[in-house]
Amino acid sequence: MAVSYSLTISSRTPKLLPKYQFHNFQSISSKTHVAFNPIIKSSPLRTFLPNSKSVTHRHSTIRCLFTGIVEEMGTIKQLGVSKDGGFDMKITAKTVLEGVKLGDSIAVNGTCLTVTEFDTEVSDFTVGLAPETLRKTSLVELEAGSLVNLERAVTPTSRMGGHFVQGHVDGTGEIVSKIAEGDSLWMKVKAAKELLKYVVPKGFIAVDGTSLTVVDVFDEEGCFNFMLVEYTQQNVVIPSKKVGQKVNLEADILGKYVERLLSSGFVDSIKNS
Repeated sequence: MAVSYSLTISSRTPKLLPKYQFHNFQSISSKTHVAFNPIIKSSPLRTFLPNSKSVTHRHSTIRCLFTGIVEEMGTIKQLGVSKDGGFDMKITAKTVLEGVKLGDSIAVNGTCLTVTEFDTEVSDFTVGLAPETLRKTSLVELEAGSLVNLERAVTPTSRMGGHFVQGHVDGTGEIVSKIAEGDSLWMKVKAAKELLKYVVPKGFIAVDGTSLTVVDVFDEEGCFNFMLVEYTQQNVVIPSKKVGQKVNLEADILGKYVERLLSSGFVDSIKNS
């Protein structure tokens, strides 16, 4: 199926993956509109996952925090190989570009990524993706035209409307069911045992960067569920995903700290002090 999107052509435009080809260029006013057909059905990001030892890794030194309250949904505009051998993803957005600076952190489907370029006139920004990021997250399934949840890192004056979200994805889960109840939507997600141990009923979890409250945990099934009210359904990407698709999961950091303290003998040391 063809996917159409706007693209501003410049000498700095990164090369596209060899498995994608562009065609039907049409100039309208001062903008260029590009339509393209993928030669393969899977996301071009999968092609980028390395098979060789010589790989360029990107590491962000920025320490950031998010709330899990999605500010807007952006649209993947362009995917391409960067000059240093990494992978760039250009996203159309408006709200998260307010006051943006190079090096700022923006959570894309719950993954903390660094802004490497931005253009407020055409309302887009670029982030870099490392191979490890693609392996650990559901971003590998993205393609041009995909919608993504976006949130800027909090500032000292930001309101904490959700919970502490680091943007460090623990792993991916698989959507196993979607059931409507009135204008709300029940969703059940299957997760690895190592991640599920941090999930508790009525506790927090970030799903594709969205702060949600867990309703029940089904240990025998390796699943947990949550409910999305109508407003949330209209403002995040999760309801648009189908059964079988992946979502990024980040467990509540407080549970990890508690586990660490208990395993280190911290409690015993207090008792004996």
